[in-house]
Amino acid sequence: MAKKSTFLKNWQKNFLQIGILLALVLFISGLIPSKEPADPEKYCPMGGLQALTTYVVRGSLPCSMSSVQIVMGIALAAAVILFSKLFCGYLCPVGTIEELMAKLRKALHIKPLVIRNGSVADSILRIFKYILLFWIFYSTATASELFCKNLDPYYAVATGFKGEITLWMSITTVSLAILGGFFINMFWCKYFCPLGAIANSLKFWLWIGVLFGVWYLLGLTGLNISWVWLLGAFCLLGWLLEILHRHPKLQLLHVVKDMSKCNHCGLCEKKCPYNVEISKVSNGAVRSVDCTLCGECVAACSTKALNIGVARPHNGRFAKYIPVILTLVIVAAGIWAGSKIELPTINETWGIETVRPDSTVVQLVDPSTLKTMNVEGLRSVKCYGSSMAFKARLEQIKGVHGVKTYVNHHRAEILYDPAVTNEEAINAAIYVPSKFRVATPDHNEISQVKVMTIRTENMYDKMDVNYLGLQIRQTDKRIYGLQTEFACPLIVRIYMHPDETIDEDWCRNIVEMKQLEMPTHGGGSKIIEVDYTFCALEKEESFMDVKDYLREMFSPFKAQFAQRVEEYAGQTQYIYEIEDHNYEKPIYLRNMPYLSNHLSHEDGIIGIYLNLNKNLVPAIQVRYARPMTAEKLWELMTMDTWTITYGKDDVRETPAKIKFDVKGIEYIYGEEQ
Repeated sequence: MAKKSTFLKNWQKNFLQIGILLALVLFISGLIPSKEPADPEKYCPMGGLQALTTYVVRGSLPCSMSSVQIVMGIALAAAVILFSKLFCGYLCPVGTIEELMAKLRKALHIKPLVIRNGSVADSILRIFKYILLFWIFYSTATASELFCKNLDPYYAVATGFKGEITLWMSITTVSLAILGGFFINMFWCKYFCPLGAIANSLKFWLWIGVLFGVWYLLGLTGLNISWVWLLGAFCLLGWLLEILHRHPKLQLLHVVKDMSKCNHCGLCEKKCPYNVEISKVSNGAVRSVDCTLCGECVAACSTKALNIGVARPHNGRFAKYIPVILTLVIVAAGIWAGSKIELPTINETWGIETVRPDSTVVQLVDPSTLKTMNVEGLRSVKCYGSSMAFKARLEQIKGVHGVKTYVNHHRAEILYDPAVTNEEAINAAIYVPSKFRVATPDHNEISQVKVMTIRTENMYDKMDVNYLGLQIRQTDKRIYGLQTEFACPLIVRIYMHPDETIDEDWCRNIVEMKQLEMPTHGGGSKIIEVDYTFCALEKEESFMDVKDYLREMFSPFKAQFAQRVEEYAGQTQYIYEIEDHNYEKPIYLRNMPYLSNHLSHEDGIIGIYLNLNKNLVPAIQVRYARPMTAEKLWELMTMDTWTITYGKDDVRETPAKIKFDVKGIEYIYGEEQ
């Protein structure tokens, strides 16, 4: 009965923790449908703090990081500095699991392993979370990839151990969190959680401020100390403060003790998840580096000697609700602020100045003469890697000197010299002509396809023609494909059945549809917001031979090994061909490099191709010579695992990317059957 009473007395904390845990399970498992795929780290403050560090160090954000995560990281830091570790006490799913493990242990009547706060073992163990903190932030800042995913037990479980993880690291951290938390109260949180290391350090924010101030002043004097040393000093100072000065005083809120009401029962200390030694506090604020203001001690106190306050207890009935209210307000404010601002994923410039061997800086272009153009709708610019690929294309354009990308809004700001180029020329240079197959015409039924042209705006990303094609696929029109060509407005050619007709009203309705419901893997759907503008339907129409159309719209693949072409020259060579209409789907083109990599390990393999065969059917073709045989090749292609070489010393066994069910045919190379 007492346990139930304690749970209900602190219902605000317990309900919030359990509610968040249940919401995560329901959303991540897909039991609650969502327009967007569940993102386990969408509001993760740890990822946000890493992203902010990477931005300061490199001027770029790690892949997939958003402003919401960054603002949530800043909000967590502000909450710790002003109040306490509210995220740890009320929101963190790993902390909730740790508490549940302790409750399970008590229910099973298993005695805990006790590591006394302040003991040698406790002090030594606390350094591990600072080691992990240094490792994670250093790795993330140098690679622009969130390294914490490898060590985050929550991320590993939420993704089913299928996310961006290193399996042995994830298994180790999950084991530490679950098994460690079962035998030792809050084992992961106290000794291994890197976010806990940050939070504990920020409780001593004045000392941390002094550290950053000294580093900054040394930089002003010309003594530029690497950020790596600053990170190391932060971790070392945080650990030393945590073990030597365990009672931070620079917070606004505390658990406050009124000795005149205390009966010395010790129940508050027993109920504290972190075993904070509340009994040693004679009167006033309970100052502990571990305290999260979770309220368990307040709920356990039968004499109301404990409450939440600034310097003295507030005996009002609502004082205990202050931490949870603050937590919800800070989270809501963080989400709101994060949705209103966005940091650029990359902010790069080039060709503006150069440094001579004597360290003299020479200005190549007057920065004051440069202009900025805004490019929106870049759906393919969606992370750090795609941003850098976009930058590489811009570097090839004469007169372009910089770019900022904003991946959440698929937008870029391009810095250019108007004396050398202009916006239309830049748009033309960065545009990639695209094509999309809506359906496949039967060349045995019709001999020609009709070609009509429309003009559109806001469709300058290579993904836009895909979305427009998917919109058209949902209609009853006999349209076979789309192909774009750069112009202002954009040229979109529509290939259709020779008897099909379209008019301006139909084109406008389909182009200016605001949302696309796109099917996703597993049977769900995803809503894509689109904002295209229809400009005109050109009156002229033309016709194209259906065979030429099929070849025009097909995307072939070719991987040929020059050394083996020379080695087997003059010998009889063969083609092993498997045809399947499904091979025109983009997924097969994407996986052809894996197939060619796998087969390239075998003697006799000369080349791997994806082509239309003589019957105009998509076919995978393997060119080879003896000692390779058709039987051996079929065995290799149908293996459950393929051997893939990713680098000089990186060869892995991976699940087969393409499944083959029907054997192909063999014929002599050059004598197509």
